[in-house]
Amino acid sequence: MPRHPAGRAFRFFLAFAGLFALVAFAVTLLPGRPSGSLLRTGEPTVALVSLRGEISRSDAFVETLSDLQEDSGVGAVVVRIESPGGAVAPSQEMYEAVLRLRKEKPVVASLGSVAASGGYYVASAADVIVANPGTLTGSIGVIMQLTNLEGLMDKVGVRAEIVTAGAQKDMGSPYRALSESERAIFQTMADEVHTQFIDAVAAGRSMTPEAMRRVSTGRTFTGAQAQELGLVDQLGGLHKAVAVAAERAGIEGEPVVDKVSNQRGPWWLRALLSDEPGTRASSSALGQFADALSALAGTSGGERAPQLLWRLPVVTEGLR
Repeated sequence: MPRHPAGRAFRFFLAFAGLFALVAFAVTLLPGRPSGSLLRTGEPTVALVSLRGEISRSDAFVETLSDLQEDSGVGAVVVRIESPGGAVAPSQEMYEAVLRLRKEKPVVASLGSVAASGGYYVASAADVIVANPGTLTGSIGVIMQLTNLEGLMDKVGVRAEIVTAGAQKDMGSPYRALSESERAIFQTMADEVHTQFIDAVAAGRSMTPEAMRRVSTGRTFTGAQAQELGLVDQLGGLHKAVAVAAERAGIEGEPVVDKVSNQRGPWWLRALLSDEPGTRASSSALGQFADALSALAGTSGGERAPQLLWRLPVVTEGLR
């Protein structure tokens, strides 16, 4: 009696899935870098690392740069930035990671459509910054966004009952307006973080803090304007940034570009969470699902404290 074609197809699928799982498991056991090409040439490569979307954490990016710092097969690194900025502390950790890498090998920052505020902060630690003429960059400032729902709650007849120990424990609560003393405290915090921003970028760009302060009003510039102000070294796209990195590393001819993922874990899982090789694209459905799970895992159930942010107040289209 002849076998049913559907049964043969199902068994073939199971065999293929089993083989794929076996190969995936074997690859995860291989030592080496977080990702990139499995085949390496004898010549040093230019590693390409992406920093995309709003900055909320830094651990994967910092680990990736640390791996590249120790990788003798990498001659230079290009950090491709597509970010409006984000939280202060992760931006500072990324900045320090770029500085450490820069001591070992050339680092070039390539600015995409938007590399502003915290995104520019990270870029300023590189040896060279390359931007497109139309890149939106700069925005060297600090923003803290608070919500006051007091009027709305009065209108609908809702009142919040809050018990605190400490006079300023509920400072920034959305259920009431800020007092003058609380506003002064927040302003002092914003001014302090702004000074940290200015000093760090000035050091990275070899400018005086006074000169940097003149362009640190929070304004956003085009790449061409930023070059005139000394915030950008050269105009060009990613190809230009790779060429600059290769030249600084002494690589002759067309360099081999190794796209490196910030995602940790096996390559097949990174492929599912990414829309393009070597990057994590939050536009992918699985990427959004993973982000949602991470957000849920970090939820404490309490009030969210207001955050000091280095980012554009309006997220530009195309970043998410």
